[in-house]
Parts: sequence; C-alpha cells; structure tokens
Amino acid sequence: MKILLVEDDDDIRRALSLSLKADGHVFDVAEDGERGYLLASTNDYDLIILDYNLPRLSGREITQKIRQENINTPVLILTVRSEINDKVDLLNIGADDYLTKPFATSELLARIKAITRRPKIWQGHILKFRDIELDPDKFLVLKNHKRINLSTKEFALLEYLLRNRGQIMSRQKIIEHVWDENADPFSNTIEVHIRSLRRKLDDDRHKLIFTFSNRGYKIDEKK
Repeated sequence: MKILLVEDDDDIRRALSLSLKADGHVFDVAEDGERGYLLASTNDYDLIILDYNLPRLSGREITQKIRQENINTPVLILTVRSEINDKVDLLNIGADDYLTKPFATSELLARIKAITRRPKIWQGHILKFRDIELDPDKFLVLKNHKRINLSTKEFALLEYLLRNRGQIMSRQKIIEHVWDENADPFSNTIEVHIRSLRRKLDDDRHKLIFTFSNRGYKIDEKK
C-alpha cells in the first residue's frame, strides 16, 4: 500500500513516518499544502493523510481540489477541531474519515486498515490467483495452502501486480507505487525482487510473472 502523508509539524511527521514504516507501508511525505496537492494530483496513492492546518493550502482545500478533479483516493484528515459541525463539514467535502489530535498511532493504523478495506471497484479483500492467496491485512501469502515467507517489498510488489492482474505494469509505475519518489529508477532492485518472487512462487507447470522487454511486468494466465 502506498500512502501520501502531508504534515507540517516536524515531530508529528517523524513519529507518523516511523509508525507507517514499521507497519510496512510505502509512503511519500510533504511538509506543506502546495507540495501535498502536487503529489496528490500527479501520483497514484491508496490513501492520503492530511493535516487540517497546513501552510499554503489547508487539508480542507486539498480535499476539495482533488475531489473536483475526480481523484477518488481515500482521504484521512488529522485535526484539532472537535466540534460536530467541523467534522460534518470534512465528510461533506469528500474526506473519508478524520482523526482528532492528539491520537495514538495505534488508532491511526487501525483507521488506515479500516479505510483501505472499504470496497473499491478494483480492490478485493483477499487476492487470489491460481493456487496463490494474498491477505493484505494479515501480511500473509499462501501457495497451495502453505505459507510463503516474503519480505516487505516482495509482498508489496506481489500485491501490486495481483491488483493489476492482466495489465503490464511499467518499471516507473512499480517504482512509484512499491518504493517511493526518491527511489533510483535505474537500479536493478525491481529485477532482484521479481527473481526472488519467481524463486518462491513459480512451479514446474506455471509461470507467475511475465516480463515484457522495455515495457514491464504482468501477472496473468499466459503472456
């Protein structure tokens, strides 16, 4: 899962970044509303976390702008505002949820799971393909009902390809979604992780991940 975190408070931003990383999430970070809006409007995220009181553009303004542009990425707003009218306003402009400061990071992580479990056209809960099952909530991959141990990046890469089954996913898209905006697009890290997944999940009868030269990778029944 890839998340955008927009928070101007240094201490809160660092604490949330550590919690998101420990929970296995890939994320980009912005320190002000303008940068946050730019990232939100030009990248593909599974969730956007916005502080309400941001410099340059508020979390409320960012939410309004991306909804006007038909960007339907779930939005979670962090706010010190506790009045019912303020909360209703956030939901009415398109936020999916809000969390009142101060809050425990465990509650934030629980909200993230709850929001991203909500049905989307392309997203199911447990992803299945042939004899492989992937459960995002439990960080669990089964092959023929036997657990397969994957690293965090291997898991995220497999989940991304499964969610986009039948589509060729370019190196750039994979880097943006599974790694982050600072990753080196010219390194061989994708190839290394693809080889590792093949070693763990391929069998004599079936190939799981197909390579398309100069185009990308795809999970499908056949090339």
